[in-house]
Amino acid sequence: MAPANVAEMGFVALIFALLIEQGRPLPENNWVYRLLTRLSDAVMSATNAGERKYGVAGWLLVVGAVVGLLILAQWLLALVHPLATFCLHVAVLYLTVGFRQFSHAFTEIQLALATGDVAGARRSLERWLREQDPSFPGGDGSVADLCRLAISNALVASHRHVFGPLFWYILLPGAVGPVLYRMSEMVARRWSRPGEVYGEFAGWAYRTLDWLPLRLSATGFAIVGNFEDAVYAWRGAVAAGTGADQRALLLAAGGGALGLRIADPELEARWSTSDAGYEWQGAEPGSDSLRGAVGLVWRSVVLWVALFALLTVAAWLGR
Repeated sequence: MAPANVAEMGFVALIFALLIEQGRPLPENNWVYRLLTRLSDAVMSATNAGERKYGVAGWLLVVGAVVGLLILAQWLLALVHPLATFCLHVAVLYLTVGFRQFSHAFTEIQLALATGDVAGARRSLERWLREQDPSFPGGDGSVADLCRLAISNALVASHRHVFGPLFWYILLPGAVGPVLYRMSEMVARRWSRPGEVYGEFAGWAYRTLDWLPLRLSATGFAIVGNFEDAVYAWRGAVAAGTGADQRALLLAAGGGALGLRIADPELEARWSTSDAGYEWQGAEPGSDSLRGAVGLVWRSVVLWVALFALLTVAAWLGR
């Protein structure tokens, strides 16, 4: 299949993958994820000699091997039939792009708070966050703190599971983009160890791949939310010296778009003490704010999928 044809079928493959995910959600701890995490852990154990160069070699072994196998599979399937390539795209997008890997936890928290079960909401939040960070301490924070953590992590998860891989799917040929992005994110997270230099390259590679997609995600939140407040909060985060903290920028823009204080309280305090003297007057998040966060994410999805559709139509008309 010619590269142009592969690019044009991408939108249809994305719609198929999203529809399949809605009917058959992919579990967070699925067998593909378990296999790849074991691979990354095994490579780290075998190559970690306490120097950064070994981390570079390990990253190339893990990410390079997976991406290389995908490129080979694409080439072989293209020789068989265009439909085989299309099925590969759908499978890759099903594994890398979608909400249901994290939305069930957010829904549990939302339902628990709606029925007044604050303890149940805390348990759901702790299970969710410990899947990503086993050292998450939990605790008995206020409902506002609980909602702040739930909303902030939902926005970050929507970027990492949807907007980031979608950007690289559009930009790179074939199905390489979302696999490269998600593998880089997983390896950076698995190899991040305090005081160790082995994972430094993996972290740098992911931040580099995520630099532009994250800012586009933040821009999307601003467009479909409260634009002026989102831009104001974004500028405040940059003025406070957090330009290199990509998660902080995303939460600043997302919080501004929602009119909520969802960023780290220490970060917001730094905004007001910076030379620019930004004062963010967002509201404290509550149980009703969770529904607003869901609406913001869905509107962002519609925005970027619509843009993808326009690019597809332009490719068809340009043939």
